[in-house]
Amino acid sequence: MAAIKTEEKPKINEIYAQMEEMEHEQLVICFDKPTGLKAIIAIHNTVLGPSLGGTRMWHYTNEADAIKDVLRLSRGMTFKASIAGLNIGGGKAVLIGDPSLKTEAYLRRFGRFIESLGGRYITAEDMNTQTADMEYIAMETKHVTGLPESKGGGGDPSPVTAYGTYLGMKAAAKKAYGSDSLKGKRILIQGAGQVGNHLAEHLHKEGAALMVADINADRANKVAASTGAKVISASSIQDIAMDIFAPCAMGGQLNDQTIPSLTCDIVAGAANNQLDKEQVHGKMLMEHGILYAPDFLINAGGLINVYQEYQGNYKKSLAIEKAEKIYDTCLEVFDLAASEGKSPHEAALQKALNRIKDIGQLKMSW
Repeated sequence: MAAIKTEEKPKINEIYAQMEEMEHEQLVICFDKPTGLKAIIAIHNTVLGPSLGGTRMWHYTNEADAIKDVLRLSRGMTFKASIAGLNIGGGKAVLIGDPSLKTEAYLRRFGRFIESLGGRYITAEDMNTQTADMEYIAMETKHVTGLPESKGGGGDPSPVTAYGTYLGMKAAAKKAYGSDSLKGKRILIQGAGQVGNHLAEHLHKEGAALMVADINADRANKVAASTGAKVISASSIQDIAMDIFAPCAMGGQLNDQTIPSLTCDIVAGAANNQLDKEQVHGKMLMEHGILYAPDFLINAGGLINVYQEYQGNYKKSLAIEKAEKIYDTCLEVFDLAASEGKSPHEAALQKALNRIKDIGQLKMSW
């Protein structure tokens, strides 16, 4: 990886300012020269329980971007866990670099860093990490989920993430159209990774008019081959007429530039932190007549899945049963937003924060 310019390196006072603004508890910088490991672990809030969140690997432009991403992602995990009714807090980890860096030694060294936190952070797979990686990490720490089903784990959580996103999309359709049927709806999936692929399968079975875009043409073509989706250039998403937009790639896709040009009625996708600026862009979507299904609400299926594993005696049926509640929670959030004149994002955040506050007060009276 190219050397990072001095002016791009985050300053300690700026890091503390970000942590204070987003109310984080802890940020852990990990480095191991022999393996090339550069990792950052963020623990946002542990009122409900130890923090749980996946490990993402990405070739960040600089450390400042990596820190910003892990802080936002871990914060989102807190709200995701709370609104899903789980007794865990929010955490996240990022590995800085290309996935080709991953070796047994690299992943086991990362596992030792996790172990050093004494259970305050529990990891799982995320973008560019897989079940096999979790097996290596588990050689050094018990604070890991997403292990293969053959070893008592829950396996790849992406199918449950996709299922919850699909149900959230149906709930949004119910609110916007009066029916939750997605048959014939023009739906564009941005991001043809594991979750996008599984989401496309659900939508294909229901008869949606699918479109898919990805910066990786091979992945988009693979989804198209199995579902009949039309491949769209990743650079021309805003020019496409659609009913529903499903961001399933990196965050920040809903911003000052993209929102005014969207032609859809609904945004419902699996990506984390879809709103570039939460309050601003949540309201902007509402002002443009676009119904937004809050990301941390509808993409909670994967977290629900690994939480079931964390509790022990994993049963996929229980994870699916819990994920199915996303549909009703979405409708509750839409109704709350409408009754209080708020954006769905604000309403979902309020619901998540209220639970954290209530349980926090309960613990104080023990």
